[in-house]
Order: sequence, then C-alpha cells, then structure tokens
Amino acid sequence: MSDVLKQIIADKVIEVAALKADPDSRSFAAKAADMPPARGFANALRKSSAQGYGLIAEFKRASPSRGQINPDADPANIAQSYEAGGATCLSVLTDHKYFGGHIDDMIAAKSATLMPVLRKDFIIDPIQIIEARACGADCILLIMSALSDSHAAELESCAIEYGLDVLIETHDGEEIERALNLQSPMIGINNRNLRTMTTDLATGEDLMTLIPDDRIAIAESGLKSSDDLARMARAGARCFLIGEFLMEQDDIAPSVSGLLSYPVPANWKDMT
Repeated sequence: MSDVLKQIIADKVIEVAALKADPDSRSFAAKAADMPPARGFANALRKSSAQGYGLIAEFKRASPSRGQINPDADPANIAQSYEAGGATCLSVLTDHKYFGGHIDDMIAAKSATLMPVLRKDFIIDPIQIIEARACGADCILLIMSALSDSHAAELESCAIEYGLDVLIETHDGEEIERALNLQSPMIGINNRNLRTMTTDLATGEDLMTLIPDDRIAIAESGLKSSDDLARMARAGARCFLIGEFLMEQDDIAPSVSGLLSYPVPANWKDMT
C-alpha cells in the first residue's frame, strides 16, 4: 500500500518552492504584521469545552479517503451555518491537490464569521505560516507524522512569533510524547492514519489518557454522531474536529446543533 502522507509531503515541497519563487510572497511578512490580533483559537476551545463540548467544524471539499465530498460548496455560507449551529472554531482545508481547497476558501470563511479559524494544511515551511497570518488565519496545524522534533519546534516558534495558535496533531503514543515537548496546549489525536487513510475511533479512545489535563485534547476524524462524541468524551476528549460528516449534510446548522446535543458524560474531566 502506498504511503499517502509521504506523497502529499513530496508534492508540498514542490508547492512551497513555487510559493517562495512567487514575487507576491515577498509581501507576506508586511501583510502579516498589519493584520489585527488573531482571534484566540485555543482560548475559545477552553471556554467552550469548560461548559460542554468544543467543536472545530471543518470546511473540506474533498479528501484522499473519500474523493469529492462537496466540491462546489461556498465557504462563507458553510462557515455561517457552522456558527449558527453552535460550532466554536472553524477549520478550512487549503491544500488544493488532495483536498480541493485554496487559501481563498479560508479568507472567505473568516470574513463571514466571528469564529477563530485554523488553516488546515501540511505545513512544512515558515513561508506557509507567514502566508496563513497574512491571509487572516488564527491558528495553524502541525502534523507530527510529517515533522522531526526540531522541525516541529522551528515551525511552532514561527507561528508563535506571528501571533498564531498551533494545533499539534498526533496519531500514536510516541507522537503524543513528542508533542508534549512543544509549547502548544492543543493536542489532537487523529483517528485516521494519514499514511494508509484508514480510520478507527479506538485510536482516540486508547490514546486520550496520555494527554495531561492541562492540555486541550481534541479528537479528530471519523466522528459522525453525538454518540461518537460521547464515546470520545468518555475517553477524555474535550474538543472535536469534524468535517466530512458535516460537509455531506443538506441542512448544516441543525446537524451541528444535533451533534452537540448529547449530554456531557458524568465523568467529564474538569478544565482546571
């Protein structure tokens, strides 16, 4: 079986080289410096999950695992529906080759809501972080499966310098241990193996206990119902990232509120 993540990163290296060669990239730093302060992504999740569930709703046109999902979706309309349904934060896929996204999707979604916005991409170079801030991102994603410890620390430092929050994504215990050496309070556990694109909710269940209570534990991928959220919550998840399921719905706002309607489990961990 091919290593999907390896191929994505190889293509991203080429994409980043082209971005650096684009004369427009020379203005990113100045534009980033002129942006208003970022909306607090981590703080929004802390506040929301202290009272119930924290939901990161994702705008995603396509994916390697599913192919086309909702290719003609309007990012502004979807973002407004997510916000109306009670989502806490917004994630927008900006990778084009594998997810059909574009940085313009993030710009449109951000301008349509008051939610903090994550640029969801395969970040391997500081230029992508500076571009993200210049285009209005409040948070970026770092995937431990794709980065060495030193590379992850370098990129996190760049993001912090530009006022961005960082979501650190993991898939196994070793990656969680590495993530805990970074500064970000947000640690996501992806139930999907990005190398094989297989998904198993047991991944999150088994690994959530490895994330200390002072961090924000986020369950990612494969969540399709309030029962799934409750399952992850019982394992210790405070927050959830959901995209594919929501992007498939005809009436998105009620679907979001429906996901969030399940009572918080009695053994919910305190956010102290």
